[in-house]
Amino acid sequence: MEASQLNWLPASDAARAIRDGAFSAEQLAEACLARVREAEPQVQAWQYLDPEHVRAQARARDADRREGRPCGPLHGVPMGIKDIIDTADMPTEDGTVLHAGRTPARDASVVTMLRAAGAVIMGKTVTTECATYTPGKTRNPHNPGHTPGGSSQGSAAAVAAGMVPLALGSQTNGSVIRPAAFCGVYGFKPTHGLVPRGGIMKLSRALDHVGVFARSIEDVALAMEVLAGRDELDPDTRPRATPPFREVAAQEPPLPPLLAFVKGPAWERADAETREAFAELAESLGERVLEIELPASAAEVLEWHRTVMQAEMAANLDLEWRRGRDRLSESLRELLRRGREVSALEYQRALARVPLLNEGFAEIFERCDAILTPAAPGTAPKGLASTGDPAFCTLWTFCGMPAVSLPLMHGANGLPLGVQLVGRREDDARLLRTARWLAARVEAG
Repeated sequence: MEASQLNWLPASDAARAIRDGAFSAEQLAEACLARVREAEPQVQAWQYLDPEHVRAQARARDADRREGRPCGPLHGVPMGIKDIIDTADMPTEDGTVLHAGRTPARDASVVTMLRAAGAVIMGKTVTTECATYTPGKTRNPHNPGHTPGGSSQGSAAAVAAGMVPLALGSQTNGSVIRPAAFCGVYGFKPTHGLVPRGGIMKLSRALDHVGVFARSIEDVALAMEVLAGRDELDPDTRPRATPPFREVAAQEPPLPPLLAFVKGPAWERADAETREAFAELAESLGERVLEIELPASAAEVLEWHRTVMQAEMAANLDLEWRRGRDRLSESLRELLRRGREVSALEYQRALARVPLLNEGFAEIFERCDAILTPAAPGTAPKGLASTGDPAFCTLWTFCGMPAVSLPLMHGANGLPLGVQLVGRREDDARLLRTARWLAARVEAG
């Protein structure tokens, strides 16, 4: 591959080639920077990027290799970091004017993990305002007249546009799965509590997840082996053996997976093209798909999620509310106003539904390997005033279940149409294995 095309390599291939001496970390960084110069004027994925700092990191990685120091699994691989994730050497402004110029004293836990694994931190990617609904400047790489989704819009767009092979995002409702679907990349939201959130802007302890954008399942698995772990700054993480994500994801399933096609509580929001595409996908998979209807109570999940999210956001953004509410967008002010009105009883009742819902899903996962469902109502909507509807992600985020968006289909307008697979809690590696099987099955026709 020509040096100018190295930016399109999957992260797994790039890290392997750098360790083997096929090319240097600096060469890969230069290819990514060249692609940024080419695509950024249209895509606008970056909130902060200092080319000289990128080069300095890459040279340091090359020096480590030359001098015989250990090379981590992401050695020399450039990564985008959503701008709600703290970086000690770069500003972290959280998508709000209230935090303009904010410079954290230390890295977020996940950034520390990435640096230890040898990654080159490319820069900070654009987020919506406080990772909520008001869009940032980013445009869809496939068509700049369409939204890239949100809130992790810059990370999804940067990977899709070939600026970096990997990027981090976060999801409190649909902020990883939806932009991955709209931008046509793989997006993975792990089990709640699997990846630590220390040093990341807190919106909702019950709902916040760290996620990954990549161009292959192997790259998702590689990133997850680095990122999964215990962190004293995140009370929802716990000591556990890191699953061998890459090994499991690369395996052939012992039996062809059985998928539960679940339309979910937001099915009426799916456009006609999405309904037809999923009917054709289910038909093509034949006996490997079993359509399952959720109980009527699932329709209430959208409201339960809203109650928990708004109440916890109101608490976590209380300082911003008290000191600068007039500088927040109207949509965020309204969200925080509603959150301040949620009663303790409403909040506790909604939160208590999570374990009950997961108990109900246990029966599905006794029969099926994963749930098949849309990632969004359709392709990326036209216009930049909205990031699209997250409703097809809400149930799985509320339950803390792992989910992955697969870029397997396209709409009539040529834009990507995402397929979402959802797995049992704590069964993330198996979900990636099933996702790899499905991608191979669809690609083979």
